[in-house]
Amino acid sequence: MTETHTTLGPDVPVFPPGRYGRRRAPRRRRPVLAALLVIAVVATLTGVSVRLYRQYGDPAYDAQVISYGDITDSQVVVHFRVNLPDGGSAVCLLRARDRAGAEVAREEVSVAATAGQRHSTVRHRLATSARPFIGEVVRCRPPA
Repeated sequence: MTETHTTLGPDVPVFPPGRYGRRRAPRRRRPVLAALLVIAVVATLTGVSVRLYRQYGDPAYDAQVISYGDITDSQVVVHFRVNLPDGGSAVCLLRARDRAGAEVAREEVSVAATAGQRHSTVRHRLATSARPFIGEVVRCRPPA
């Protein structure tokens, strides 16, 4: 007995009836569900991006430490410069660390530029809980 295998086209095989069970009809696609899923993912990624930009972004608030000095067992003076929008202000987070790298002080400092200036230079005394090794500016951001 020879079996014949015929096709309706180059890619559509015809199977003998009853041999391979009942063939299922192709499932209906759900474009609305897929579209809602894409919208939810885009909204979530946008929210995360905005939050991270507010936390770490905006190059207009760039700070550079000029020097740190006057180190004693209970303080360090941090001298830094902040780039600001014209006549703007910022809140900068300063910290001091000991020789092992542990944080011994943290403080937020308000900085403002005068009208027509795009930067401000500040000297700030940071009180510490132990002898500091370094004083640094962690970040600057727009005031809340």
